[in-house]
Amino acid sequence: MTRVLIPAGALGLGYDRAALERGIANRPDIIAVDGGSTDSGPSYLGRGVSKYARASTKMEWRELMRARAEAGVPLVIGTAGTCGADAAVDWLFDITKEIAAEEGMKIKVATLRSGQTAETVKAALAKGRVRPLAAAPEISDQILEDCTNIVALAGAEQIAAALATGADVVIAGRTTDTAIIAALPLTRGDNAGAAWHGAKVGECGALATTQPNSGVIQIDFDASGFTIEPMAEAAAATAYTVSAHMLYENSDPFILYEPGGYLDVTGSDYRALDARRVRVEGSKWVPGPYTVKLEGARVVGYQSVGLAVIRDRHYVANARVWAADIETKVRAKIEARMGLKPDDFAVELRLIGMNATLGDLENRHDLPVEVGALGILTCPTPEQAAEAAKILNPYLLHHPLTEDEPMPTFAFPFSPAEMQRGALYEFCLNHVMELDDPMAAFKLELHEVGHG
Repeated sequence: MTRVLIPAGALGLGYDRAALERGIANRPDIIAVDGGSTDSGPSYLGRGVSKYARASTKMEWRELMRARAEAGVPLVIGTAGTCGADAAVDWLFDITKEIAAEEGMKIKVATLRSGQTAETVKAALAKGRVRPLAAAPEISDQILEDCTNIVALAGAEQIAAALATGADVVIAGRTTDTAIIAALPLTRGDNAGAAWHGAKVGECGALATTQPNSGVIQIDFDASGFTIEPMAEAAAATAYTVSAHMLYENSDPFILYEPGGYLDVTGSDYRALDARRVRVEGSKWVPGPYTVKLEGARVVGYQSVGLAVIRDRHYVANARVWAADIETKVRAKIEARMGLKPDDFAVELRLIGMNATLGDLENRHDLPVEVGALGILTCPTPEQAAEAAKILNPYLLHHPLTEDEPMPTFAFPFSPAEMQRGALYEFCLNHVMELDDPMAAFKLELHEVGHG
């Protein structure tokens, strides 16, 4: 039997401290926590930085390092620094060294880097060893060269290799959400289907319980299945909350693809052991070719934004017409005065409070008291984006609905009214790469840090 303690869905989100203490008291075999994902868009991968504050990350990581020391078991994090790029691994490794020095810890730290060079992926592409997933964009050597960061998603094999070094702490780059949880149960011979299924249920901590924000859960894996129990006193796992998690971030509620095969839960049985715990058996692991998913991000332009607030009811009622007229006029001026071609740039006004989220899919049309007009200018260079934002500026301040009405004045919430967002990134890889050796695309290193 293998007991895995999962403190939270992601490091930096917070968790119930009392629940963590209960989990440590239950003597887990490993503590596993996720560091991030692609949820927040391509900029973090493109820049190789964390979405979460360093101060929050360090505080929570310190607590988990202390918990690891108390339990005497490995602490593993996957997709370090939100994006899992090599720079993000280094970022968390630096934090780990600081904490070890401050706490008087002497520990072994394994770093698992997932970064890929464009040359490596180009070579695999040329050999037919890179294949697109559903709805993947077309790729070329040039697109790969344009990527500022490319990562491969590590699976259980790479995490198992890191654990085999005897490391106290494993800091992994981009991994599948499940890999850090499934690795030890698989290594110790627990049921493979249960290992992957329990890992899928546990990837987001207490999200698969009645108190999703409590964070901490415990999963016991064995030869025939797994048992999940939340550590927060008021939380409970139910057959519904556990089975429903297969729908989370997964296009198929019964099949989950991982490096080296897929999980099939078609025949899984979910049974409540009591008011808090759920037992799951019947999950199957189906081996297949060993592939790792690739993610990459590249710069596709630079953005400036401007914001104005409209309260006049005449303009609120006609905000869509007003915004469309501004877009047309600003586009024309940018073409005429900056010499940009129509396909070289974008002008967009999003009306905050009026379908800014859903656009044409919005089915509510009642008018708000005020509307925020967010102008977004996208151009090939940062200088052009800044210039385009200044062309938009007077329209956001004074543009009338019609030529024969008084010139209005709207409110800028700050000065200067335009802000430079910098580089705009896009995801440009949604492919898998075949590997003969699971470690071929990854770099594993062992370090001794701190002092006793």
